Amino acid sequence: MTPKNSVCISFDHDALEACGWCRDRSCEHGLVHDHDDHDDHDHDHDHDHDHDHDHDHDHDHDHDHDHDHSDLTDIAARVRALESVLIDKGYVDPAALDAIIDTYQHDVGPRNGARVVARAWTDPAYRERLLADATAAIAELGYGGRQGEHMVAVEPTDDTHHVVVCTLCSCYPWPVLGLPPVWYKSPAYRSRVVIDPRGVLAEFGTVLPDHVTVRVWDSTAELRYLVVPRRPAGTDGWSEEQLAAIVTRNSMIGTEVLAPQGAGPAEAGS
Repeated sequence: MTPKNSVCISFDHDALEACGWCRDRSCEHGLVHDHDDHDDHDHDHDHDHDHDHDHDHDHDHDHDHDHDHSDLTDIAARVRALESVLIDKGYVDPAALDAIIDTYQHDVGPRNGARVVARAWTDPAYRERLLADATAAIAELGYGGRQGEHMVAVEPTDDTHHVVVCTLCSCYPWPVLGLPPVWYKSPAYRSRVVIDPRGVLAEFGTVLPDHVTVRVWDSTAELRYLVVPRRPAGTDGWSEEQLAAIVTRNSMIGTEVLAPQGAGPAEAGS
């Protein structure tokens, strides 16, 4: 039986056009998106606004920017140069940038999303609201804001698996998942998960039965996705807090399926 590789990509072309923010500014981030691997998706956008700012502010903020960029890629060097110019001109406060990065790395991370998933697992009414209007349901728990203004929650079934990507750049739901992992922003993931989702999932250790269809959701500048992973076996009677502890970032992107829990609630929370 041939595995169902069904690449059911959901594109919002109006939202993609909104990504002209980057194009209209001559792609300030200095990143150019190569669509050679996406001939079948008719993206007429030759830009990439990957928001991967390298905010390593080891430099002297007296504006003596004598940097050795020899260890940086061309893209990273261009981003660093742009950041230096913006700081020099007073358009950007490096302390504010550091604070934003620190917040999403340490205070937000994927923990917010894990709480959303755990609530959906334990509260059927909340689950229904989440699937019907994810933005509003997520806001019920106090999460929302930049990069999470418009959310959609998708839920795997016995015959459908969901995985999320942003083929255009690195759009990602910051309020629930924090900052995107490096691999999510990489050209390899962004192109290959569309062409060969099963192969990419297998590299993450996720091997699906042949009868399962893989649906790929393409995030845009205006729409972000959250996968609500299936609740693993062995978690009956667990508290919401204990359940949230086993929800991983990758499971909410769709590159991981949560394994059955052989341990009791006490051990799972450790």
